[in-house]
Amino acid sequence: MTGRRRWTTDEILDAAAESLRTGDAEAFSVRRLAASLGTDSSSLYRHFRNKTDLLRAVADRVLASAMADHRPEGDWRQRVVALAARLREAFGEHPQLAVVWGRYASSGDGARLVMEELLQALRASGLPDEAVPDHYHRVAVLFSALVAAEAAADTLTPQEREQGGELFRVAVLGADPERFPAVSRFARELRPLGGERHAAFDVLLAAQLDRVEAESGAR
Repeated sequence: MTGRRRWTTDEILDAAAESLRTGDAEAFSVRRLAASLGTDSSSLYRHFRNKTDLLRAVADRVLASAMADHRPEGDWRQRVVALAARLREAFGEHPQLAVVWGRYASSGDGARLVMEELLQALRASGLPDEAVPDHYHRVAVLFSALVAAEAAADTLTPQEREQGGELFRVAVLGADPERFPAVSRFARELRPLGGERHAAFDVLLAAQLDRVEAESGAR
């Protein structure tokens, strides 16, 4: 009698990535993944301790892929902006995985490659070494939060986006000026977050890099 096929770690990660790419991250489960592979959950737990461990590994593969052919170019600031662009592009192709990364982070080689490039770029700015970790954490949090938010917005269907816009208009334009005077004051100038996320990413990253430049004296 032929036994069940033994799936490799890479094959499991490929299947998990495809499941997350085409489905809802909240509905993802090891049991469902195992069923799609024609096996049981216990066989997958030989490779990963739990669901979170698996999700982190999948997110890390996206990071590793984004950094696979990376060659640092330009000054420190250009390097950070280029790194952000790589992450946005990589997770833009896998928006469900962006949500996973924002929630669980990762700790494999992909994460280390991103950390190395960001730390090297910040050191090249002229920051003293003791100031690098603080700025690294601020930029890293900005990356994970904005990439996840940007990608999540891109998963909305046109109908969901239209409905969200309508709900926003009702909430803002219908606000009681007595209870919400500031909302009422700026109601007609406020816009739904949707398309603003892309522009906001660039503005917020630039502001953080301006802080690095001010502290380091970089030019």
